[in-house]
Amino acid sequence: MSKVLILKSSILGGYSQSAVLIDHLASHWENQGAAITVRDLGGKDVLPMVDGEIASGLRGGAELSARQQEMLALSDTLVAELKANDTLVIAAPMYNFTIPTQLKNWIDFIARVGVTFTYTETGPKGLVEGKRAVLVTTRGGAHKDGPTDHVVPYLKTVLAFIGITNVEVVYAEALNMGPEAHDKGMSEAKHSIDQLKA
Repeated sequence: MSKVLILKSSILGGYSQSAVLIDHLASHWENQGAAITVRDLGGKDVLPMVDGEIASGLRGGAELSARQQEMLALSDTLVAELKANDTLVIAAPMYNFTIPTQLKNWIDFIARVGVTFTYTETGPKGLVEGKRAVLVTTRGGAHKDGPTDHVVPYLKTVLAFIGITNVEVVYAEALNMGPEAHDKGMSEAKHSIDQLKA
């Protein structure tokens, strides 16, 4: 049975288009027998922003404050959750040309030297290998393969940095460019999701 970790990151609640697509994907894959875990980074599972104290604590050490210990334990939980699943699905709506802060918080908690990546004589090496990732990205405009798309290239870079290079992308574009464009963008994205195997 495939084990799938889904990260939602929209802050729009019931108005979220990425959540609609993620729920469609989850239902589709559950029907294929996948075990789904959902972490709603923009809702009930919001993570703290990493500040200097937390960043220092994530490096470990013997004299951590109570807050640092708590945040290190949270990071350990997130990393273990990532490593326990075969596939990572990331809902990545475009906010002001980049990813939501809520998703960046998750990245800051799981990107840890010696844990999810390391440095070697030939450069960085990811330690989260043998995984697959699916990016589901929604945008109000049309940005795919253009200079204004800082979402997909960034996430592919981050994922490759921690060892995940098998990445598929589902685009839902032009969602704010009129009803016809919205319906077309969502329909095409759902069709792309329906072609994905769990």
